[in-house]
Amino acid sequence: MGLLVAVSISCSDDDNNDNTSPVPAVDVMIKETTLGKVLTDGSGKTLYFFTKDVAGNSACTGGCLTAWPVFSVASPRLEAGLNPADFTTITRADGKAQIAYKGWPMYYYKDDVAAGDVKGENVNGVWFVAKTDYTMMLGNAQLVGNDGKSYKSDYTEGTADTQFLVDSLGRTLYAFINDKKNVNKYTKADFSNDDFWPIYYADIKSLPSTIDKSLFTVIDVFGKKQLTYKGWPLYYFGPDSKTRGMTKGVSVPRPGVWPIVNKESPNAPD
Repeated sequence: MGLLVAVSISCSDDDNNDNTSPVPAVDVMIKETTLGKVLTDGSGKTLYFFTKDVAGNSACTGGCLTAWPVFSVASPRLEAGLNPADFTTITRADGKAQIAYKGWPMYYYKDDVAAGDVKGENVNGVWFVAKTDYTMMLGNAQLVGNDGKSYKSDYTEGTADTQFLVDSLGRTLYAFINDKKNVNKYTKADFSNDDFWPIYYADIKSLPSTIDKSLFTVIDVFGKKQLTYKGWPLYYFGPDSKTRGMTKGVSVPRPGVWPIVNKESPNAPD
């Protein structure tokens, strides 16, 4: 009788020692990290944005994917509070699917081992943790003007990768060369020219870790708010048609009059 009881208990213990990892209840959630709240997968592994994906397509291919595996799951289950409309599935050039947030394809980083690791932040200045509340992001792309010509960061013609400020949806932000420090010299009082160069304003929330929040100021432009960076009032370019990664404004009316804005931009003159 005692032997039977011992065997029964032994079998019961074996059944309870199941080493299979539990299936996460969701595929995407928000987790608190040393960099604040970031998007993670259901196991808490941090997800990242790549600034070279500013146009909405993945620029990470070949060996890049060894360090930055894509985040892909069919019909992702979202933590409560996340908006399903912000998530899309893109088809990569290699034919595989990838989940994007607000148009930014998402990735893992190979050196992140534990849930909440954020070791991929600012790698090569082009990888940043995925957040839901970025006011602005950074984009890297070839500048192509409204004239169809390619420009380098000094606005001479040529092929080069340039980094620049974009809004949370990847839309390019510009400065006006005739503006002064925190003074908009372009917009008319009746806003009759605002469609061509719309002023940009947003409440500052999260920013990439390389962007200094103290360099932003809010100014009043005939009763409307406009955000400035390093003293430069910020604008969209109307003919960019609110399209991610477009930089048509850099050639209007000639190169350098409406430059993109980035960390290397000089301070606006007094």
